[in-house]
Amino acid sequence: MIKQTILLLTALLMTQTSWAQLKTGPVRQDPLKREYVAPLGTVTIRHEKDSDGKICSKINAPDDITIVGQQPRTPIMGWSSWNTYRVNISDTLIRKQADAMVEKGLKDMGYTYINIDDGFFGYRDALGEMHPHPQRFPDGMKVVADYIHALGLKAGIYSDAGYVTCGSIYDKDKNGVGSGLYGHEEQDAKRYFRDWGYDFIKIDYCGAGTELDLDEQERYTTICRAIEKAGRDDVEINICRWAFPGTWAKDVAASWRISSDIRDRWSSVKYIIEKNMPLSAYCRDGHFNDMDMLEIGRSLTESEERVHFGLWCMMSSPLLIGCDMTTIRERSLALLKNEELIALNQDRLGVQAYPVQSVDGTYVLVKDIEQLRGNVRAVALYNPTDTLRRITIALSELELGGKTRLRNLFTHKDLKPVGDAISFDVAPHDVMILRAEAEQRLEPTRYEAEWAYLPLYNDLGKRKKEICYATDENASGGMVVHYAGGRQENSIVWDNVWSDAGGQYEMTITYKPEENRGMEVVVNGERQDVSLSDTNTITTTITLRAGYNTVEMISATTWLPDIDKFELSQNHIVYEKK
Repeated sequence: MIKQTILLLTALLMTQTSWAQLKTGPVRQDPLKREYVAPLGTVTIRHEKDSDGKICSKINAPDDITIVGQQPRTPIMGWSSWNTYRVNISDTLIRKQADAMVEKGLKDMGYTYINIDDGFFGYRDALGEMHPHPQRFPDGMKVVADYIHALGLKAGIYSDAGYVTCGSIYDKDKNGVGSGLYGHEEQDAKRYFRDWGYDFIKIDYCGAGTELDLDEQERYTTICRAIEKAGRDDVEINICRWAFPGTWAKDVAASWRISSDIRDRWSSVKYIIEKNMPLSAYCRDGHFNDMDMLEIGRSLTESEERVHFGLWCMMSSPLLIGCDMTTIRERSLALLKNEELIALNQDRLGVQAYPVQSVDGTYVLVKDIEQLRGNVRAVALYNPTDTLRRITIALSELELGGKTRLRNLFTHKDLKPVGDAISFDVAPHDVMILRAEAEQRLEPTRYEAEWAYLPLYNDLGKRKKEICYATDENASGGMVVHYAGGRQENSIVWDNVWSDAGGQYEMTITYKPEENRGMEVVVNGERQDVSLSDTNTITTTITLRAGYNTVEMISATTWLPDIDKFELSQNHIVYEKK
């Protein structure tokens, strides 16, 4: 029998997440069970605590399956031409930016991509082959990619999923008409990646969506399969649909845009952060929510730049500089080179910070770094309001206990340790980002709806009654999940419900009571009906195993009520594994 090899990302061994990048085609994964089904058998990976209390990953695989490791994928870092230059680019300009990335020390900090956006298109010949703009890129695109590669950098390129590009619509660049991938998927994939040697592509949707209203999943899947056929399995693919496209995106791309284009103003930065607040569940296993290119080094204030870069790092977004790197001011350059913030973005766990508190217009976001469920977490105290705010959060809300050491990642200074809470004044349009190292990691007791994974979620707005995260000022975190249920698969899933030792728990669900609603709670595959009441809470008993558990709320034939959160308290009954 031929031995089958499964290439698993190392990140899988460090995170709670449920699937990995698999290099062998006939292998599929169950996204909610942490097992990988191959023709020769099933690979099961379980995360547990060892005798010292550290998280370890146990792999059970048949003899015919070999597990090998690989470095986890992290968000890409680099530069893109669009923010500053739009379609007004040239080979000379691109070379100067590549040189500046090296000369300014950005390459040494991990910025490695030089991405050429819209504006390089020339024309298609009689055979449909794409040729570059004869004035902007007179020597062709391959020589530019070669120049970038010679500097030890990677080269990125652009196209559209439709017939025309965004530049042809909004910048009146006639060369973008007919330059999209529609009808030329395999031809352009061979041209850009095999012949010209580019390593990244941003795939826009103006021609496919604004013009033709095509199906997103079909278009992007077709394009990405064409790139695979071109013989390059190392190309980074970015879906630029200007909204979270759907959970299918992880099957074809490394990252996906979650909002409309960023603008060089505070309101745009604030809006994109708000859009990404409930999307942490979709950032996993080397796939990332893209908050768009950076406006650092342009017209934002110093504090607004701190928010912009700091929260892009906390939320594990790709970091693509958008200014003219040859003239960037020193304070902006220093921010882009902040090693401690970059470390949050490039942390091997690859997780996105999520909001644990929303009070008086301010937010506290948190994420694990260095080790999953370890004693070290990154914490952001974010004040998007127009006045100074005192932001206070109990350590227990951060799942931290005991004496906790703090470090300010902007000033690179250690702060006075705390024992009960973190509390600081934060200026308007500003953020404080801390590394918090505690004596203990506490078992979580609360799970918000906006932390959940929604298998059928997208933000495209094509249906009137689509499952979504909806703002609700009465909800504990300011959001509820709306329009869940109505069919089995339209569920709400928390696949990271943690128990230190396992056992029975009282589960209290908070929701908005409405007529004709139903609910089943499924814990690790075990179903139980729940009787809803006219009050806004119900309590039921569930059994958790030690380590990670999956809790799902479903209603196959009616809507679920709008879900706010659930809370857990242990019954202190010993649970014996069978």
